[in-house]
Formats: sequence, C-alpha cells, structure tokens
Amino acid sequence: MLVLDRVTRSFGGVRAVRGVSFTVSTGGVYGLLGPNGAGKTTTMRMILGIYPPDSGTISWNGHPVDAALRRRFGYLPEERGLYGRMRVREQIVYFGRLHGLTHADANRRCDEWMDRLDIAQYARRACSELSKGNQQKVQMACASLHDPELLILDEPFSGLDPLNAEALLRAMQALRERGTTLVLSSHQMWQIERICTEFCVVAGGEVRARGTLPELRRAFPTRTVRVSPDTPEIRAVFRRAGAAEQSADDEALAYAVSADADFSALLREVVAAGPVTTFDRAEPSLSEIYVRAVGDQPNDGLVE
Repeated sequence: MLVLDRVTRSFGGVRAVRGVSFTVSTGGVYGLLGPNGAGKTTTMRMILGIYPPDSGTISWNGHPVDAALRRRFGYLPEERGLYGRMRVREQIVYFGRLHGLTHADANRRCDEWMDRLDIAQYARRACSELSKGNQQKVQMACASLHDPELLILDEPFSGLDPLNAEALLRAMQALRERGTTLVLSSHQMWQIERICTEFCVVAGGEVRARGTLPELRRAFPTRTVRVSPDTPEIRAVFRRAGAAEQSADDEALAYAVSADADFSALLREVVAAGPVTTFDRAEPSLSEIYVRAVGDQPNDGLVE
C-alpha cells in the first residue's frame, strides 16, 4: 500500500505541492489528474525519492521509501530517458541489470516485453532512429522489465497514436494482473478512465477531488437529462424544476438537473406535457468531474 500523508514541497517561493494525501491499495491503478503545473510530476518524484518532501510522509507497505525500496519500483518519466545511440535490446537489458536482474533473466524478459509491445523488429536499431511511439514502448519495457512492485507513469500516452496507446494500455493491464501497483498521470480522459480504479484530481498543488468513479459521480451536484421533442410545454417543466439548459442538437435538448431531484416525478411531468420520444438521464463523465474540480472554487464539494 502506498500512503501519502499531508505531503508538501516548495521550490524557492513556489509551493508546488500543498498537503497532498491519498492512499493507493496494493494492485490498484491510481490516476493523477490535473492541469499543467498542478504538482503531479513533483508528487510522483517525491514518491520515488527523487525529491524529499518538505513535510508530510510517504510510505510503501508501512516503510519510508529508501534506496532499497526504490530499486523495486519502476518509473516512466514524461521526458524521454533513453540513450539515443544505444540499440533497443541493449538498452532494455541494461535497465533490467540496473534493477538487479541477472544477465540471463534480463535477456529473457527483454524478449517477452519486446514481443508484448511489438518492438522485436527494432531490437538492433538505435533508439534515436525510432518513432516517438516506439521510443515510448521501449521506455515502458525499461521501466517494467524487473516486475516492479510499484510503477509510476508520468503522461504515458503523450503524443501516441491510438494503436500505440492501446499497446501501452494492454501492457499496464498485464502488469496489474501480475500484482503491480500503478500510479499514472494523463490528460487523456478516456484512456485513464479505462485503466484506473481510483482517481485524484489536483490543481494548484492541492487535492480537489479523489475516489472511485462511482464515488466522484455521487458527489457531483448535477445530472444531464436529454429530452425531445423541443416544445414550450416541456421547457416549462424544466424551468419549474430549476434546471439549466445546457445544449441542443437536432435530436434533443439537454438540461443540468440537480442530482437530488426526483427524476421519476420529472419524467411523469414531461410525459404529461406532451408526447416524448427521448428522456435520457446521464451520469457525469470523468471529464466533466475534472473540469468542475479544477475550477475556481477549491475542493468544490468533491473531496472531504
């Protein structure tokens, strides 16, 4: 279990991380979300021991992270961390050896990872000759070769096409099934929503929302209702309910309705107002939760 308890970090007069706390269960996949400069990378580097926190504590299974524990972790940084002139196979094996693997084990696992990520054909190519997506897959293999207990991935999907992003998602799922705990940041909401079991939204160095997707949805104040046809009588029903009109398309109107509204009663009123062809109630998406959480109001009711 990874536990961060009221962690802070400043650089000069800038407070990059302000009292961040969260817990990641063993084998979980934790998504860190936030705008650029929110403190995500600084938080990840503190977990890895690259930066010491100014205050607060970080522990893995009850122990502070030291050099010995760090060797059991993996890290995929946002910036490319590869040696451009080194061949792909040599590079992956080299990183495995740095994490304590024997030469034989590193070579065997290298073959497995190159096959998994479909980069075996580049084994003898210099990394600088590869596309950005294939370099990212090499970096993924380097970070994962030693079967890390904890894998930190900073913007792993940045700049990847859908096929390469899908390859990384499959690799993450395979690691999770083998018991690896993952912490990753991303601006790609649909990808992070697919893989993560819990989320933490940070902005301005502070936690603005955290929890599973169902927990975050329960805390969200509104639900979207799409209704058609567009008639004055149906519009009047939603005005009486205090709903805000969101958008309209060729097929339906959309309203933001309070989450604690009686939707059954609302539906009955809409049906009584005239013939109804559409009445859909939608849960907020991760993207909508994110946008609200990083808005102007700190916490905004989405975190304790």
